[in-house]
Amino acid sequence: MAPTSSRLAAVDVLRGLVMTLMVVDHLREFFFLHAQVADPVDLAVTGPALALTRFASHLCAPVFVFLAGMSAWLSGQKQGGDRRTIAAHLLKRGLFLVVLEVTVVNFAWTFTFPPTTVYLQVIWAIGLSMIALAGLIWLPRGMLLAVSLAIVAGHNLLTDVLVAPDSPWHTLWAVLHQRDWIVLADGLRLRTSYPVLAWIGVIGLGYAFAPAYARRSTEARRALCWRLGAGCLIGFTALRALNGYGEPQSWTHYQDALTTAVSFLNLTKYPPSLDFLLLTLGVGLCALAWLDRLPARAADVLQTLGSAPMFFYLLHLYVLHIAYLAALQTWGANQGARFGFDSVWQLWAAWLPTLALLYWPTRWFAGLRRTGRYPWMRYL
Repeated sequence: MAPTSSRLAAVDVLRGLVMTLMVVDHLREFFFLHAQVADPVDLAVTGPALALTRFASHLCAPVFVFLAGMSAWLSGQKQGGDRRTIAAHLLKRGLFLVVLEVTVVNFAWTFTFPPTTVYLQVIWAIGLSMIALAGLIWLPRGMLLAVSLAIVAGHNLLTDVLVAPDSPWHTLWAVLHQRDWIVLADGLRLRTSYPVLAWIGVIGLGYAFAPAYARRSTEARRALCWRLGAGCLIGFTALRALNGYGEPQSWTHYQDALTTAVSFLNLTKYPPSLDFLLLTLGVGLCALAWLDRLPARAADVLQTLGSAPMFFYLLHLYVLHIAYLAALQTWGANQGARFGFDSVWQLWAAWLPTLALLYWPTRWFAGLRRTGRYPWMRYL
């Protein structure tokens, strides 16, 4: 059996990898917002380069939530595997993330105080998923797996269930499954960018998967990840080819193969469709099987980023927003009322320098966190 540290390292390396892809998408949010992308992408107005750049970031949320479930089980084993302790930590961390989303994270996106709009995005969804998982872990592992699979596989049955804003059930349904606006008072509204139901299923799958992953040898672990990853990708391909259940947006044959391929991959993220989750989690599991063979230096860089995920997340949002405002002040608006890059390749050109800028403070924080001198750092 592989040592615990190596298991945690593999999880951190994969988390670090998807976080680097997140940076590309958030560069787009600040420096390419003049070319808005819909969900799914509207191929009539969005070229393949921008669509594929957007698709590259699709791995981030599903893999991150899945790994959050894995990490909850793995870290719980360090404390003896007591479910009461694990549930208490999940509840506290989940509440912390919800508060963090509506305060520090929302301000990073808007630089507006007091806010008029609060965007409930991925950190909020992870927080609510952790709170739900604090209850779900009391189920037998087989039942937890069954419930999580049922949510992931079955939530698309609810796609056409829409609740009007004047209904007493609207707020609950907007939180769970219907991406919508919630008006709290004059001048303040919430946007449920990440309806949380499907993400509860994903975090449950990660928690149920962790023991099977951790209790195998290195080679058996790789084989398990390859099999499950390949199974997800085969299931995605079959469902998507049928243009039926699993994705509300049908794909279309185009005159050129590239646009047809982009259409095939054009999936719904808000909330994530079954096809979206099969594809992204399939790729994530295959990556988990392969990433421990990375060269040591590359693995160390990714593990460093993945071992301080919340610090990295907050840092990159503030750095990107300040960089955008500095560019706007220096060069002025060149894309309507905004400053923006002219071409998609510039997003990718800015990607590695941005990661280099973020790496060193993240490395410092990760080292400080490992000392254990500051218990509150567990939440970052």
